[in-house]
Formats: sequence, C-alpha cells, structure tokens
Amino acid sequence: MSISQHRARAFMASHARVLDQRRFEAVTTDSDAARQAIIHGLDAYRNLDGGYGWGLEPDLRTPESQPGGAQHALEALADAGPATLPHTAALLDWLDSVTLPDGGLPFALPISDPVACAPFWVQADPSETSLQITAAVATQAYRAARWDEAVRDHPWLATATRYCFDAIRRIDEAPFAYVLSFALQFLDIAVDTHPEASDLLDHLGQFVPKNGALAVVGGAEGETLHPLDYAPEPGRPIRGLLDPHAVSDDLDRLELGQRQDGGWAVDFTSYSAAASLEWRGYTTVRAVTVLRMNGR
Repeated sequence: MSISQHRARAFMASHARVLDQRRFEAVTTDSDAARQAIIHGLDAYRNLDGGYGWGLEPDLRTPESQPGGAQHALEALADAGPATLPHTAALLDWLDSVTLPDGGLPFALPISDPVACAPFWVQADPSETSLQITAAVATQAYRAARWDEAVRDHPWLATATRYCFDAIRRIDEAPFAYVLSFALQFLDIAVDTHPEASDLLDHLGQFVPKNGALAVVGGAEGETLHPLDYAPEPGRPIRGLLDPHAVSDDLDRLELGQRQDGGWAVDFTSYSAAASLEWRGYTTVRAVTVLRMNGR
C-alpha cells in the first residue's frame, strides 16, 4: 500500500484553506518558509484581546475569541516549530482571563451570531468547566512549548495542568469518546514533565477497548475515534495502552482512506459548506503527517 502525495497536494490546492496548504507544505518539504507562513497566516484569525476566532475552528465561525480557536492556533504553532509567534504570551494571557475559578476552561464562551456554528458550541454553558476543551488546549500548548518558552513558562499552563489532573483522577466510568481522547492525549504529552501523568494514563487505560476504537455516542452514524486519532506518534507512552496489531491495522485504514480526489474524508457532521471543505483539508494534513511519522 502507498499514498499519492502528488494527488494529496492537488487536493490541498483545490480544496483547502491557505493555512492548511502551508501546514501541508511544512510537513512534506520541511520548509522554513512554510513554517513562517503558518505563523503569519494565523494573524487573520487573531483578535485584539489576544485570542483567536473567525472560523479557525471550522464549525465555530463566530468572530469572537474562543477556547476552540485557541486550541487550533496552538496546534498550528506547534506544527510551525521551531518558528515561534510573537503573540503566544498574549494568547495565554487571554486563556488565563477566561479560565474559571477551578482552573479549567468553559467549552465555549457566549456566541453573538450562531450562523454556521455547530449547536454544541452555541449551546455550551460558559459558566461550566469542560475537561474536554481544557485538555485539548493544554495538549497543544505542551506541543508548542517544545519550541516556545513563552508557552512553557506561562502560569496558565500550570493552572490548566492541575485542573486536568484533578478532573481525570475523578473519572470512574467510561467518559464520552472525545473527553477520553483529549484526556489521553493530554496525559501522553504531560508525562514528559509531570511523572504523575503516567499513573493517570494507566487509570484511563481501563476505558480504552482492545482495538482502540472509541464510538462517539450521539454523533453522526458510524462516527468513531480510532487509535491514531489520539495516539498518532510512535514510541509514546500512550501506545502502551494499545495492541500493536490494532495500531498496524489503523495505519492500514488510514493509508487506504485516501479518496480518488487525493484527500481524506471525515465521518462527523460539518455545519457549513465552508467547514466541509476546511475539515477535509485539515484532515488530509493530519493523515499525511501521521502516516509519515509512522514510516508509511
């Protein structure tokens, strides 16, 4: 089996937003220019308060800064490393300003215009802490912190880390698939600097099925999180929770997932025509990245 990088590049040119085209270029060419372009491309989504909005999360198209926007901004920053952004401290200052008293983030803040926004964003309670979004944002912050001292040394990351540890420790039954996925990813990267994360990773391991597939209850028909969605990188502690054959099978699944148009599809619902295209571009970058890091 093999993928066609040529067809993937053609798909990105014809379907994807510029930000994801530059992310694709960075991962396939190791180009410093592409990494710098990712940094500059984020400016289009940045607000004066230091946060990010404007559809950086494709199904959250409100202009206001949102935790979901921060997650995607930090993910792009991590992909751009070792290039760094001059605004990272301001972003973490903004995250600190919207963090709730227990140290976690709300799933979403109030949305002024719900047009083309997924209902789960619009209906979120801004006064209720979310482990899902806090772990998701903190995971990407730790990835960016590998390159950026402004992220690594910011007090928000320590606050969010403590919240996530406490919330994960209290989990005593299988959580919603996305909560479990983001909590696992958070622990897998936090263990590099916080040894206590290892025991918590083992604790969550009891909720990971042998084949690693996490069905999304209430999602689109057939919507499933696969092992490579939350354990993409070889040699990481999280891989110890998974049967190696399940990982190999999932690499085969991902490799076979390239469509005739050169891109990869998603199995969840998109809430606008723009989001449909943008998620496919985003997903294609991720698929190529994961396959390459696993020797495919």
